[in-house]
Amino acid sequence: MTENTVNDQTLHVRDIPVVEGRQLRTVITAACLGNAVEWYDFSVYGFLAITIGKVFFTAAPASIQTILALVTFSIPFLVRPLGAAIFGFLGDKYGRKHVLSCTIILISLSTFAIGFIPGYAAIGVAAPVLILLAKIVQGLSVGGEYAGAMTFVAEYSPDRRRGFLASWLDFGSVAGFLFGILVVFIVTHLVGGQDVMEQWGWRIPFLLSLPLGLVGLYLRRQVDESPAFQREGEKREGDTGSALSIIRANSKNIILCCCMVIMTNVAYYMLLVYMPTYFSEVLNYPREKAELIAICIMIGMLIIQPFFGYLSDKIGRKPFIIVGSLGYLFLSLPAFHLMRHEDTAHIYAGLAILAVLLCCFNSTQASILPALFPTKVRLRTLGISFNISVFIAGITPPLAAYLVGSSDAAAQGTGHFWPYAPAYYLMLVALMGVIAGCVVRETARRPLKGALPVASSRQEAREVFKEHLDHIEERVSNIEEQISELEEKRQGLIDKHPNLS
Repeated sequence: MTENTVNDQTLHVRDIPVVEGRQLRTVITAACLGNAVEWYDFSVYGFLAITIGKVFFTAAPASIQTILALVTFSIPFLVRPLGAAIFGFLGDKYGRKHVLSCTIILISLSTFAIGFIPGYAAIGVAAPVLILLAKIVQGLSVGGEYAGAMTFVAEYSPDRRRGFLASWLDFGSVAGFLFGILVVFIVTHLVGGQDVMEQWGWRIPFLLSLPLGLVGLYLRRQVDESPAFQREGEKREGDTGSALSIIRANSKNIILCCCMVIMTNVAYYMLLVYMPTYFSEVLNYPREKAELIAICIMIGMLIIQPFFGYLSDKIGRKPFIIVGSLGYLFLSLPAFHLMRHEDTAHIYAGLAILAVLLCCFNSTQASILPALFPTKVRLRTLGISFNISVFIAGITPPLAAYLVGSSDAAAQGTGHFWPYAPAYYLMLVALMGVIAGCVVRETARRPLKGALPVASSRQEAREVFKEHLDHIEERVSNIEEQISELEEKRQGLIDKHPNLS
């Protein structure tokens, strides 16, 4: 290596990217809006599942129309890993900005298209086929959306604020879910009731997704590529290797990523998707009251998540993963015991326990996961790992419902009834979270793997540059100690060998 080459690789303060406040706010808003559009569709489709079943699956018996609508709802989970592989490859090769512009418009258009598809009465079997195609396109685009947004925000965020800024991604998810519920309620009231909703009113919430997506697309087009990707692009030569070599090089962190995503999403789907059904079918609450309780919990989460993200920048991400996992391990049973109480205060206390523990994961996930993988393969590796894990976690609501069973069926001797099954399910998955939390390296206030630090001002750039050099010196010292130990072992083996001494 020549003198000039060495000097070319030497770091200087001017090499530290500085992301100003206005640019950063645009990045966060654009990323959050994409997540909101994604979860807006989930919310609208889920709350209109009964209506969609009647409109698109008219030929089926009334008892399974809703089931068919929900099966169609689950189709995107099957194709999300494929979407993650496609958009992940494109994002690692051509840039995160272009992929995110593509995914948000595909999500918006596929949701918008559902609002225009004629019902079964008009075009017959073509109606469910078209809605299935729309959901497949949606699933492919969603596969690249959240992982792309995580990567984009993480690569843009200053190291000292990454936890707080990335926590707004899941704020957008919950806000989009809530907005979808609100839109359905308002539209149902304005059009005059359920009968009109089944005729044409159900289309309105789906049509509203397009303007939301266009705003998100405009914002995403206003920002440049992330600093980490731009720097990686300067030294990029060809592809980054085969899928097998990428998996082999990142196998440990892929496993850690899967464990944390499964833990997070099992808790998420249990609390926000299954619990309304648990309250109405197991605890005999009116469905409207059960949904209102879920809405109150989501509003509380919106308040807590950014605060936890802020704290994770101060005390680290690992404590949140470990505390959250231990909390689910030891507090799930007491929480479900409280929820089975007749007093409303006890019910909310039980739900609050599960919600606060969930925020330990939701508020830190988007800052931890991108830091596990190097820039050149970050999007594809993270995307595929994340979406396979989400698919596994996606069976939580039906599995929980099966494990709980029915009190009426059990009383008649035709089934089982295990009301604490969801608690044991959470406890089992929490073991994965505890192991992952103990093994994963701390990422707070540190650069992303293989990337330079990112600062929010020139003064901060000088500070993080010094910290980065100190960290390099520490690593060099550790490597020298390891080399010294290996040399001693080598010499000891040589001394024992008659032909090598």
